Amino acid sequence: MIFELPQPLQTIELTMADGAIIRVRRHGNPDGPRLALSHGNGLAINGYAPFWRLFCDRYDVIVFDQRNHGANPYHGEAGHQWATLVSDAQAIWRGIRASWGEKPAAGVFHSLSGVVAIGQALEFGQAWDLLILFDPPLTPPAGHALHDLFVERQRELARRTLRRIERFSDPSALAQRWAQNPIFRRWLPEARAAMAQATLRRDPAGADYVLSCPRELEARIFASSESVPFWTRMDRLRGPVKLVCGDLSDADQNVVSLVGHALAQEYGFAFEAIPHTSHFLQLEQPERCVRAVEEFLRRNALVK
Repeated sequence: MIFELPQPLQTIELTMADGAIIRVRRHGNPDGPRLALSHGNGLAINGYAPFWRLFCDRYDVIVFDQRNHGANPYHGEAGHQWATLVSDAQAIWRGIRASWGEKPAAGVFHSLSGVVAIGQALEFGQAWDLLILFDPPLTPPAGHALHDLFVERQRELARRTLRRIERFSDPSALAQRWAQNPIFRRWLPEARAAMAQATLRRDPAGADYVLSCPRELEARIFASSESVPFWTRMDRLRGPVKLVCGDLSDADQNVVSLVGHALAQEYGFAFEAIPHTSHFLQLEQPERCVRAVEEFLRRNALVK
């Protein structure tokens, strides 16, 4: 299967403080309410197109990849760390407004990009008018009932990531591997195709494809997540926040969703769990995830 990616209306290239390039794409209806979307660790936002394309008829849809991911050129390992990703987020937000104007906007972020958006708000103040965070893997503080389990799962993800296959004959080979892996069993076939296309790039030195985000950098983010100190500062967030997480009944698989539920309970954030989904809920039930987003947008008057 080849996924036909929607073509952007416009693309801008933003230069980060250390020279890294972030390519930001605009889709949808420029006159509609603005949504900005980004992705999880090792993934790419074009792989979420089966989800975000459902907004394009009525929203100003802005999508971008984190550095060293997806459509962005590789910039090396030196800046591939949490603090730099948070600084990038502020520069991206400013670049979007400078290029396409200021108007109310919601940040709709999954996993890694959700934690980065939290860091942006804590470090620089409120940017997006509201945040909708899908399964953000925010480390609970030491002593929390979920701390040890969460940290061990992140370390295991780092170890497993270092064993990832790096080269494929073409994106369909990666999509086929995902189809055979129980972890990705709920992904829609078009999501597997889209994500494989988005997370691989042709190797200029050969005829095969390589991971856009090198496995060592993906593993670094997992391994260093326990050092992210945002949990105890969440009361400083300003503006509405909603956490949308995977099925809480599958505790063995969805520790990140349990963490999201605990975070929402502790700080009073809006919360919704999508039944029969995993950490990759937008790739499994995109229509249901769109409804979860729009319910919160209506509740906070970003849309009627």
